[in-house]
Amino acid sequence: MKSLRTGDQNLVKQINKSIVFNTIKNKGPLSRSQISKETGLNKATVSTMVTELVKESFVHEIGEGQSSGGRKPVMLFFNQHAGYSIGIDLGVNYILGILTDLSGNIVYKETINFISIETDEIIKEIHSIIELLIKKSPESTYGIVGIGIGVPAQINKYGKVLFAPNLKWKNVILKEMIEDYFHIPTKIENEANAGSHGEKLYGAGKNISNQVYVSIGIGIGTGIVINNQLYKGATGISGEMGHSTIDSNGRKCSCGNRGCWELYASEKALLNAAQEQRIFDNSRIIDLDFLLDQAKQGNPKVIQLLNTLGENIGIGIINIINTFDPEIVIIGNRIAQFKNWIKNPIERILDERLSIFHKSKTEIRFSVLGNYSTALGANSFAITDFLSKMKITETKLVQV
Repeated sequence: MKSLRTGDQNLVKQINKSIVFNTIKNKGPLSRSQISKETGLNKATVSTMVTELVKESFVHEIGEGQSSGGRKPVMLFFNQHAGYSIGIDLGVNYILGILTDLSGNIVYKETINFISIETDEIIKEIHSIIELLIKKSPESTYGIVGIGIGVPAQINKYGKVLFAPNLKWKNVILKEMIEDYFHIPTKIENEANAGSHGEKLYGAGKNISNQVYVSIGIGIGTGIVINNQLYKGATGISGEMGHSTIDSNGRKCSCGNRGCWELYASEKALLNAAQEQRIFDNSRIIDLDFLLDQAKQGNPKVIQLLNTLGENIGIGIINIINTFDPEIVIIGNRIAQFKNWIKNPIERILDERLSIFHKSKTEIRFSVLGNYSTALGANSFAITDFLSKMKITETKLVQV
């Protein structure tokens, strides 16, 4: 029988260690004997892998379990506090930052609102919120293991922001800038892709193989999951459905196109409509919080604006359903808080315009994670990278 080469043995060991780690992480607390039965690995292999994981602080022995006779088994549990990670959702007028443990549980959160979209000013704000989150991090074996940032932009595989129309950014080397400043591994991802990943792991998209996440903020982006894989296209910049044309003679968009969906169905579209129709005193600051409050009070003018917004969202979703035929479409980002007023007009448009076959197949859902989808998704990419480097690759959403 041909013996394994050293490289082969190391690979087998890494695979076995990952299997043991993920079994404990996903199903713990477990005993060594239970892990052996669960995975099919022999007890000696399990014992060796557990010893290494305990030494590396990824696994804790948490006491004795019930015995069916004989010695009581020592139970093992994933140490989610071995390190912490930072997730950032960079919006067009806000930065949301979260600090999480290795299971994605939010330990601390902070939001900064800003007006200027000058690159240097926004970078300073990103630095500021990351510094705050680092200070809030508890003591741990590995400290801050990574930073994940979701940006409303086209991002290449090197973490470079190619084009962010609403921020007016072009060719910003964001990954390099953050890593040079903090010396912490950093992942930069399109915010809709990050949001999609967040909902797939923790929210409305759990256990759904084919889904499209629609991030509706100042602009609109989509994260597309096909057969449990995050689809990014040939160059990594797919999902720009907000810039699909729904009015060929429409207004000029910052992307260079005309009549883009996001001009009619985004947060910016809602705020512009409220200003243009002058339904409030011009001295009043009209923002989403104010419009949400007015909607709750039953202001008919605001409810009409939201009805129109919902119809326009529905038109774009029809294009998504006809193109991808997903099991679900998830509506997320800050516009999702208007669910009570936009859900019916969205569904009415779908009923009127979709074929009967599509109507029965695709479900419309709203984000479970609310404003945290993107930050949690970006954060999870950073955690996955860390665990991969530690050779205990986490079960994850594959990117193609």
